[in-house]
Amino acid sequence: MQHDPLTAISPIDGRYFDKVAELRPIFSEYGLFHYRILIEICWLQTLAARSDIEGIKPFSEKASQQLNAIFENFSHHDAQRIKVLETTTHHDVKAVEYFLKEKIRENSELNSYCEYVHFGCTSDDINNLAYALMLKKAREDCLIPCIQKILQQLKFLTQHYAEHAMLARTHGQAAIPTTMGKELANFIARLTIQLKKFSQITLRGKFNGAVGNYNAHRVAYPNVPWLEVSKQFVESFGLDWNPYTTQIEPHDYIAEYCDALRRLGTVLINLSADMWGYISLGYFKQKTEATETGSSTMPHKVNPIDFENTESNLGLANHLYQYFSNTLPISRWQRDLRDSTLLRNLGVAFSYSLLAYKNLLTGLNKITIDDKRLADDLHQHWEILAEAVQTVLRRYGAHLPYEQLKELTHGKKLNQDTLSRFIRGLYLPEEAKQQLLNLTPSNYLGFSTELAHRIVDS
Repeated sequence: MQHDPLTAISPIDGRYFDKVAELRPIFSEYGLFHYRILIEICWLQTLAARSDIEGIKPFSEKASQQLNAIFENFSHHDAQRIKVLETTTHHDVKAVEYFLKEKIRENSELNSYCEYVHFGCTSDDINNLAYALMLKKAREDCLIPCIQKILQQLKFLTQHYAEHAMLARTHGQAAIPTTMGKELANFIARLTIQLKKFSQITLRGKFNGAVGNYNAHRVAYPNVPWLEVSKQFVESFGLDWNPYTTQIEPHDYIAEYCDALRRLGTVLINLSADMWGYISLGYFKQKTEATETGSSTMPHKVNPIDFENTESNLGLANHLYQYFSNTLPISRWQRDLRDSTLLRNLGVAFSYSLLAYKNLLTGLNKITIDDKRLADDLHQHWEILAEAVQTVLRRYGAHLPYEQLKELTHGKKLNQDTLSRFIRGLYLPEEAKQQLLNLTPSNYLGFSTELAHRIVDS
């Protein structure tokens, strides 16, 4: 059967192929080969540039350009060649090494230094830096920009709905008034905190040989300051150097990275669930297109599928992140190979996250508020002003203020007349009575409007 999006097993490479296109050059096998090539070339250039490493000399400008071109012009054909080599090596990193040697043999100057390709390296010296750069690019170019778009849209909605009073529900029951803008502001605050933490996670790398001790390096060139060389090399990629490892970088930072994305995802699941609920209540309507179908049998329906898809995809991503976080930092003794398969699936989790972010953004761009529905809901529940009345009674030292309001309202729905009669009969200063009589479910808003505007302006 021909391999294309229609025959793909995973919906990431099938149904949602175009939705995660920006991650494909990073986390595909092609992408992993590409980053491995970069590390190998940079390491060869680093060795050549050092005067204390006999046997290899600084490259001419022509040779350097040829090396750089291998990475810059890396093609699908090149990746296929590596796969062919892997059929005999049965080792993908070794296949990359042989591919590079094939390439540089075309230059007589570089051919002399073929055996300095992969010099002193274990596979994870190449792999850990490749994955760190892949995570770095995904964070900077794909994940953070999409989350920032969600934040921008939430700020837009918060600004516009800062004064739109609505009934808040606690435990699903009528509570007291808030504004739609303030409820969205809550998510802006949470997302901003989690995005900052995700942005600040330090990406780390190691480059220290078979079990992390530079054994081969030291026996070959005893006088080279290999720890300093390793540190400079790792930091040249914008990564933090990890000097203490076994054969592999322990992946603790990847666990942090995944945990941060999981927390972000959990906040967005909460947002999606709330938006789904507000649509169900009729607080939001969804913009429609003439060609859309909401249901195969019920033509009136406009389903909140963008928010439902967001929840499901984030749920998938979060389960993967949790497994990565729990498993990647554990390696038996100096090395086992469980991480190899897991690392190859990082892009799957990021794809589900990115797909969810885009679905959520689509949903947020489709909603419009129904102020009449909000107002009708509020004014069916005058009992929600009981909190205000009993709190003012407390201020003036009234006897059992909470209990008085409980007797009036517990399990009941009040209208304006009933509540007004009760207030007029209270032993309160006239000014306090009038203040309470002026309250309505639409204006008992505390600082909700100000809080909504404040987070947009911050």
